[in-house]
Amino acid sequence: MKLYLDPRTKLYLLLLSNLTLFLHVSLSAEISLVGVLLALFFLSDKKQSGIRLLLIYVVMVSFDFFVIPYASGALLNFIAMFTVGIRMMLPCVISGTYAFSTTTAGEMVCGLRKLKIPETVIVPCVTVIRFFPTVAEDYRQIRNAMAFRGIAAGKFSLLRHPGQSLEYILIPLLMNSNNVAQDLSVAAMTKGISLPGLHTSMIEIQMKKTDWCCMAVATLPFLLFWGGILR
Repeated sequence: MKLYLDPRTKLYLLLLSNLTLFLHVSLSAEISLVGVLLALFFLSDKKQSGIRLLLIYVVMVSFDFFVIPYASGALLNFIAMFTVGIRMMLPCVISGTYAFSTTTAGEMVCGLRKLKIPETVIVPCVTVIRFFPTVAEDYRQIRNAMAFRGIAAGKFSLLRHPGQSLEYILIPLLMNSNNVAQDLSVAAMTKGISLPGLHTSMIEIQMKKTDWCCMAVATLPFLLFWGGILR
């Protein structure tokens, strides 16, 4: 059975992921939390995304055990510092990816209103939720157009030709991103999302036992870290 979590639970998981970065928890506590987050991908029928993020995290963690202890020289020290920074941000990326890929804009709006969040905060959040899928679709369209014209064709062609990547992909995406953000904001305002008064919703959300259990399991690594067990 496919797992469904309340949007408020996903926001709580995102908060915990950010705490791993700001509180500098131990690596064992971080790995425990990431294990819980990655398990949610498999339980929510997002196996491909879960496997991809798992491989990235395993590679970053392997540097802590096999590269950093033996790093010497400016280049290796820079690589070690770079990989540690990416590894510390990955819990936030993983939880954010899970939240945005399994939550619709309507569910997020309903969850934020349940939390009594001001409408001035809800509108930007809804815009962000719809922004990244739209930009991803624009990226696919650009890549298809480039492949049709025989420009930087292939999966690794962008790495072999970084100049073409900058000219044909990054610049059009940046120019289009501003228009996308404006269009999404206008669309949200047109639907009356910022009007004062009581708002109704066709989506009903409710905290269930699975939500409370997930929140408790995700909090456990922090409690074990503060208790001196996960060091």
